[in-house]
Amino acid sequence: MFTEKDLQQIAAHGLTKEAVEVQIENFRRGFPYLKIVRAASPSDGVTVLSVEEADAAVARYEEAKEALSVVKFVPASGAATRMFKELFSFVNEDKRGAGIDKLIQHIEKFAFWPELKAVLKEGADDKEIVSAIVKEGLNYGAKPKGLVTFHAYEDGARKAVEEHLAEGAAYATTKGVARIHFTVSPEHMEGFKSLLEEKLPYYEHRYGIRYDISFSVQKPSTDTIAVNPDNTPFRQDNGELLFRPAGHGALIENLNDIDADIVFIKNIDNVTTDSRRGDTTRCKKMLAGLLIELQERSFEYLKALEVGGAELEPIAEFIEKRLCVKLPEQYDAALLKAVLNRPIRVCGMVRNEGEPGGGPFWVKNADGTESLQIAESSQIAPEDLPLMKSATHFNPVDLVCGVKDSKGAKFNLPAYTDPETGFISEKSAGGRDLRAQELPGLWNGAMAKWNTIFVDVPITTFSPVKVVQDLLREQHQ
Repeated sequence: MFTEKDLQQIAAHGLTKEAVEVQIENFRRGFPYLKIVRAASPSDGVTVLSVEEADAAVARYEEAKEALSVVKFVPASGAATRMFKELFSFVNEDKRGAGIDKLIQHIEKFAFWPELKAVLKEGADDKEIVSAIVKEGLNYGAKPKGLVTFHAYEDGARKAVEEHLAEGAAYATTKGVARIHFTVSPEHMEGFKSLLEEKLPYYEHRYGIRYDISFSVQKPSTDTIAVNPDNTPFRQDNGELLFRPAGHGALIENLNDIDADIVFIKNIDNVTTDSRRGDTTRCKKMLAGLLIELQERSFEYLKALEVGGAELEPIAEFIEKRLCVKLPEQYDAALLKAVLNRPIRVCGMVRNEGEPGGGPFWVKNADGTESLQIAESSQIAPEDLPLMKSATHFNPVDLVCGVKDSKGAKFNLPAYTDPETGFISEKSAGGRDLRAQELPGLWNGAMAKWNTIFVDVPITTFSPVKVVQDLLREQHQ
């Protein structure tokens, strides 16, 4: 199937011939659907904390964090193409819908208006205004979301990446340092670095802290081969194979390289303004406090099992009630030990208000247990889709992760993914159809074998910017 030249190209990508053959086999046989049992809900897989319990969790985190290493991990590699899709349709194809009318009508309410006004010629018409947003002018169509101006303040506007600096100061500072890690694409690295170089002194002075900022790029070795509709390798006009980035699931490798006790994960576009950040800060501390409690108890039970002679029933009860793993009727110390000895994530879940995103479900596993998973509609069999509609909550990508074991060593995170949960999509390149393969998503299959706890959090903690008009919502004004 592969020529000598192909093999050199595969090796240069950091892949092996065997790994690419597995990818092609995945195209041929497809990915199985998840074995969904039911949607998780309050009292059945979605933990709802009382005010007292939430207060105790916040206090626990505040007390513990100075002795821990904490990192805020922000996936920020995506370009803002979806955000400005409608604007491009108007500029390039003359397609004008209600979204463009809304944008023009409220143009002065956008935080980027002063920057835009400065590049517009006198008496610019609607098309020229929109063109100046996405093309020559602000050039947002070629920038990642992190470098788009989101919010206006009296002392100047802030880009999305700056709001993460403000957030990091609020809940991810230990010993006077806020560690934040951004995953960015190589072509945008310079843009991020120069902006942060310029802005960091201001934020360090403002919050009285120091920032430790690091970056990584998606590894080429996580790319997947593209194939033709008949599942043979897709070749570009120059005869070379085509490899494509395999979605955010590839970032499990980047997360695996981070050395920290606690990692907060949140998308680049899910930020709000200073005046509305109170709920977010409190909830993040609450989730982290709960994680610390569950981790400590897991470690105590693990030690008891290692010594031997431990009573199994209380441990099984903790696993079922607190870690949300349903055990088979017959279990032994080895199974309990295997369940406890895993990375752990506590996920904020918001009430479902019709926003896109994965929902919380109980899923049947190969070892006879049932556990909680975040599942996207593409992972669910058509006959199970009504279950999707019954989900009361969904995942806004609000995770706090514990990635070290009871001995303080880091878990090897790629070992806890479910390779069976990738998905295949239809794309094109150079006007020809192709099939592409995405790895299990970062918070779906890439964390499938973690212990997962879902916690109800208020909708105020979720203010994503999927399209540019979202910046007109009150959370961003």
